[in-house]
Amino acid sequence: MADEANRTAFMEIQGRMIEITGKLKQVQSQMRNKEGEKKRAFLTLEELRQISDDTNTYKSIGRTFVLEPKSVLVNEQEKKLKDSETAITSLQTSKEYLEKQMVEVENNLKELLQQDPFLARQIMSMTVM
Repeated sequence: MADEANRTAFMEIQGRMIEITGKLKQVQSQMRNKEGEKKRAFLTLEELRQISDDTNTYKSIGRTFVLEPKSVLVNEQEKKLKDSETAITSLQTSKEYLEKQMVEVENNLKELLQQDPFLARQIMSMTVM
């Protein structure tokens, strides 16, 4: 009976580990996307600051370019930069939380395997194939 309970506990821990790993990969992907957005906004802002205020500037909307004042474009890029930084900070917090959960799940798995060496041997024999 204890063997069946340990096997069930192992399956639950394994499922939780897979779930957390998926969420962690998703957060890391979102962070990479936001880093790219931040970099594009920063580089665009740098280029906009180099041109004079009386220069005609255009904003891309789909396939169309619309004449916009430089100040409007600068404000949009600054907002994108700030929003990306805020999102990255939030995602970093989520990533740290998920990493802590992963460590906790790994510790639970180690504890379970130390309590039931027979289960550990069964798992090892399954993965050696």
